Amino acid sequence: MKRNKRKKPETVKVGNIAVKIYTRTKPTGYTVHEVADYSTGTRRLRSFSDHQKARKEAERIARLMSAGETTAAAIRNPQAASYGRAIELLRPTGIPLELVAGHFAEAVKILGSDRIIEAAQFFKARNPDTTTTKTVAEVVAEMIAVKEARGASKPYLSDLHSRLGRFAEAFKVPIASVTTGDVQKWLDGIKGATETLKNFRRITGTLFRFAEARGYIAKRSSPVPDTERIENGISKPVTIYTPEEMARLLTAAPPDAVPCLAIAAFAGLRSAEIMRLDWREVHLPEKFIELTAEKAKTAARRIVPISDNLAAWLAPHVKTQGRIWKARQEELFIAYREAAAATQTPAQAAVVLKRNACRHSFSSYRLAEIQNAAQVALEAGNSPQMVFKHYRELVKPTEAKRWFAIQPTTAANVVNLQAAAA
Repeated sequence: MKRNKRKKPETVKVGNIAVKIYTRTKPTGYTVHEVADYSTGTRRLRSFSDHQKARKEAERIARLMSAGETTAAAIRNPQAASYGRAIELLRPTGIPLELVAGHFAEAVKILGSDRIIEAAQFFKARNPDTTTTKTVAEVVAEMIAVKEARGASKPYLSDLHSRLGRFAEAFKVPIASVTTGDVQKWLDGIKGATETLKNFRRITGTLFRFAEARGYIAKRSSPVPDTERIENGISKPVTIYTPEEMARLLTAAPPDAVPCLAIAAFAGLRSAEIMRLDWREVHLPEKFIELTAEKAKTAARRIVPISDNLAAWLAPHVKTQGRIWKARQEELFIAYREAAAATQTPAQAAVVLKRNACRHSFSSYRLAEIQNAAQVALEAGNSPQMVFKHYRELVKPTEAKRWFAIQPTTAANVVNLQAAAA
């Protein structure tokens, strides 16, 4: 029997490490190249049919052993395949496997678990390549300019200036860098009633939606929705006037304050809306008040009907033009207080003024009168849900009839509507 032909072993050296390659030709004529692997401490021959592959493997083993990485040199079949696949995956990045492994281990340590992909997705969402860097102040100014160009009301613009001006002053940074924790801490520092805090949170949310729509922050990255929701707690019942109380207030009010008080009580306008109202918008012959979008709190035009008794209270005071109340709002409230004090008699205590009671009274009595929350909401500039929630069943229809029957006590005050408007 012929013995395998042996050639002198080839030696591959890296540093002080030498790895031998034995080339043998078997009786069948088949040539095999065997790499002597001592990386595990014992000799193992690793066979290759291709000389170049055998030499590369010898170089790899020698290189790893020379660096003292005997563990890496000893990897076999499944581990070697995994290693090769890892190298292929990393090839486009140009990052060495060892560096990647180090970064991965550090990331797991920071996150507490293997959530690398989630962390990367979150970072990408917060820092997209297409985001335009804008400071908070720049976005605030741009949003207000856009709202103004679209015809937003002056009260609404003033509110934006006030609230967002404070936010911009607190955050002199790129808007994309503001976090939920930042916004929450800022809201926690605001002093004011619950409704005030809700308004700050709402308007700040509007700012970040504006920024998102224009690519200044990433999609769905607004920090406001995740801040603590501000609840009113136990809702207090709304307070209203009785027909007798309102009749006494109107009778005792200074003449120039009567139109304001009557419009609040029988048309439901807010005090701020009354302050902006002009006589040109009070259409007495047609019996409606036109509240323009510029003057309405909700920035939406609405038409409010003038009831017969409101017409009677307005008729002696109606003018062709000019503000309904020309002084400051504080002076109107002083006039209301004077009217309340004047209602006191030896037989009756003075009428107690109640916060927003004129508007609450209108909504309550109007809903009891027409039984239509949607219609009342349109007239009052509110939502049907709010009307139904706060004003349903507060008063009876018979009381509503008495409310809208309150008339001036002297017939001389009631004049022909056509003549009054002329």
